[in-house]
Amino acid sequence: MNEANFFSNDTLIEILDSTTEAVVLIDKEGRIRHLNHQAELLFEYTREELRGQLVEILLPESMREQHVAKRDGFLQIPRARPLVSGLLLSGRRKSGQVFEAEIALTPLRSTGEDLISASVRDISTKSTSEPFFRNLLETAPDAMIIIDRGGRICVVNEQTEKMFGYSRDQLLGYTIEMLLPDRLRKGHVLHRDGYIQTPAVRPMGIGTELLGRRNDGTEFPVEISLSPVESGTDTFVSSVIRDVTERRQMEQEIRDAHAEAERANKANTAFLAAASHDLRQPVQALHLLNGALKRTVKDPRALQMIESQDHSLDGMTNLLNSLLDISRLDAGAVRPELEDFSMKRMIDRLSAEFSRQASQKGLQFEVEPSNIIVRTDPNLLGEIMQNFVSNAIRYTDKGKVQMKCTVEGSRLCLAVSDTGIGIEPEQFEAIFKEFHQCKTPGSNKEGFGLGLAIVRRLADLLGHELAVASTPGEGSCFSLYLPIVNAHASDSHAQTDSSHRQYEKASGTIILIEDDFAVADAWGMLLEAEGYEVATAQSALEVDAVLEHFENSPDLIISDYHLLHGTTGVQAVSRIRKKTGKDIPAFIVTGDTSKVIDEARKLTNIAIMCKPVSIDQLLEMARKALTSGLMDEK
Repeated sequence: MNEANFFSNDTLIEILDSTTEAVVLIDKEGRIRHLNHQAELLFEYTREELRGQLVEILLPESMREQHVAKRDGFLQIPRARPLVSGLLLSGRRKSGQVFEAEIALTPLRSTGEDLISASVRDISTKSTSEPFFRNLLETAPDAMIIIDRGGRICVVNEQTEKMFGYSRDQLLGYTIEMLLPDRLRKGHVLHRDGYIQTPAVRPMGIGTELLGRRNDGTEFPVEISLSPVESGTDTFVSSVIRDVTERRQMEQEIRDAHAEAERANKANTAFLAAASHDLRQPVQALHLLNGALKRTVKDPRALQMIESQDHSLDGMTNLLNSLLDISRLDAGAVRPELEDFSMKRMIDRLSAEFSRQASQKGLQFEVEPSNIIVRTDPNLLGEIMQNFVSNAIRYTDKGKVQMKCTVEGSRLCLAVSDTGIGIEPEQFEAIFKEFHQCKTPGSNKEGFGLGLAIVRRLADLLGHELAVASTPGEGSCFSLYLPIVNAHASDSHAQTDSSHRQYEKASGTIILIEDDFAVADAWGMLLEAEGYEVATAQSALEVDAVLEHFENSPDLIISDYHLLHGTTGVQAVSRIRKKTGKDIPAFIVTGDTSKVIDEARKLTNIAIMCKPVSIDQLLEMARKALTSGLMDEK
């Protein structure tokens, strides 16, 4: 027996007669041994009429045969079932009247004999609230179980039977631990006893994750909410149990997908790093060779072909840069490096870079100087403004292109306006999408429709507001709003317009560090055609040997970032400067600027140029550095 109480017959009868519930006492054969006064009143029989009768006499005839099987099953493994267990039957009075009854069962032992005490409650005359709540319990979408202070199952609903694969009769009266895997039962008893001592509402999803165990032995993850329920002097615990197998599978699938996306992102980042270097290398070599040819070829026809090649190379370079930029931005590989930055530096550079291009189209290029200090990433800002200015020149056939700075409160409005073909208002959003080109009459097919898509991504990355205004046939204005640090700061850099400056043959010694033979040869031909003496090395480890051939220190260093033996251009520049004891001006040329910028911040008198470099710009900067010994950083 699960539960045994030892009473004498007289004591037992006295206890039964004193209770307010109808109680029928039966033996292991299912025969009635005693009933109290409340049972006589409920069933309309006297004790003498029922003693020795099978208990099925108190049930409707249609239920008796089925009840015999249930009664025999219970007597094999008797266990306590309280009135709240939901064990419902129909009772039958002596008059033949049938009523709905709720039954509680308690195993007893009296003078060495096993008996069952059945408490019977007529619920047919109760208010409609109890059937309503029972129906609510049965139709709940989750499994619901109520246990007593001893952890025994008192009430279960239909969903519990479905979830765990047990019938209600197989659950009632057993401890809740039967629904857990064997290895967890002992620990759960401690948790359950602790909760009973200090019961409190515990929402679902709070606390230790649990596993349920079905009748067939399979385990599954569950979430449980707990609520204490007071019933008279007794305390019960109501639990709502939810099978979270599908949700856990979905969560795992999401984690797996996230991990796969991370792996793909790392692979994409690695590809972009390689592409930034490897794809730009041959383009860089072609630019250098073309630059060398222009300085050595005299035949007008040949020079015209070289100019055509230059134009095609520029188109290839722009497309390559745009595709790589879009990919790097989408992959999250671009990290802004914010700093306080003088607008004068960028305005001077854009003026030098685009004045000649505008002049060749017969356009005025007006630049309003400004010493205002803003907080931004100068490299990413430069890319945005290059796109604005190049687009303005491309789509303007007559008139002017103007770049101006206007202070608006705590922000600087940096605007590029033109007198070009203009844009229809309905295209304002579309122009910032990949591969979109204006369909305005008079526009050409030059370009690839990627510039403004990059601009939008960069502006969002930097947190700068972007605006566009345009009138078809009259022109457009693209604006970017930047946070001002100091609106009245001065800059030591003097403005110069070098677009038309003529130089004589250059001179000086340059040490070139490049591990790609084809690119190194192209660099050598270009620099020697310009008039420089050039010595080459392939890695930072080789610069010592190269320096031994110099009577004096080199005047300039040009280095690729990625070199042989895992060394970098930053290491090479540092090694040369340490060896010579001089702060020699240096260029670092790279296709992957993010990592280079972080490392190069440690050095002074250095300029970083992204492949493929502008040959004219680099040579102009080299002339200045050789003259002053200082690098005019762009």
